[in-house]
Amino acid sequence: MIKEKAAQLLREGKVARVLGWEAGEFAYDLTPAYFETEEELKNLVYNEYSGANLSKYLIAASKMEGVTLALLKPCDTLSFNQLLNEHRINREKVYVLGVGCKGMKDQNGELLLKCKCCKGKEFKAFDEVIDDEECRNVPESDRFEEVRRIEAMSAEERFAFWRNELSKCIRCNACRNVCPACSCIKCVFDNPKSGVAAKANTDDFEENMFHIIRAYHVAGRCTDCGECSRVCPQGIPLHLLNRKFIKDINELYGEYQAGEDPEARGPLTNYTQGDAEPSVVRERSGE
Repeated sequence: MIKEKAAQLLREGKVARVLGWEAGEFAYDLTPAYFETEEELKNLVYNEYSGANLSKYLIAASKMEGVTLALLKPCDTLSFNQLLNEHRINREKVYVLGVGCKGMKDQNGELLLKCKCCKGKEFKAFDEVIDDEECRNVPESDRFEEVRRIEAMSAEERFAFWRNELSKCIRCNACRNVCPACSCIKCVFDNPKSGVAAKANTDDFEENMFHIIRAYHVAGRCTDCGECSRVCPQGIPLHLLNRKFIKDINELYGEYQAGEDPEARGPLTNYTQGDAEPSVVRERSGE
């Protein structure tokens, strides 16, 4: 049904291209790709390995001629909305076809981390939806369970945990490049005057700084899409840094899901007199 609908929209001239996935070298290795003709659409693949979040590609697509048809899963529409909120995507240049999802898998056939605690069973943005009911079959779980386990460690244990994980980083920038919230035209880490533009880490401080600064950069804007951990070749659980921020924001400012409302102002960019001061007020919701 997805290919048929995409082909129809191309034929009718309503869209100039389709943003989806194509087969890679291995069955699990599906790659984001553009398709501009019905002939090319034969290579379009949508299955349990279509885990990549396509929202960030729409920043570039918005600058192309014509409308782009984007295949977005329910959780992807959160990132799409957040990018709309930040004026990074031109909504008029995108036709969103919501595609149902039963949970995506990794190369080992296991559910992706983001799918083990699915938060996106409903499409938050769409022009049309196919297979909506499939989204209801994704299992429920507690996405902050692992965060609480790390919080329960002593300061020394937490430091050792993250030093061990971040020491694996090879500065490939895959996490930054795939992250929808990392959409700056030029990243501070690409600035030769910053002293940290080198690909390789020169010391322990630089290993920590890259990921900690990135986590602070996306705080309040991260939709918890899990792309950072999905693409990390070293298997670093980078999503846990972001989830810690999300958990703290929920406890200090009230429940908030980035990307749920494209018009909403996030708790870190919307001051009210009732705002908590984390350095002064230690009470959190649920305590």
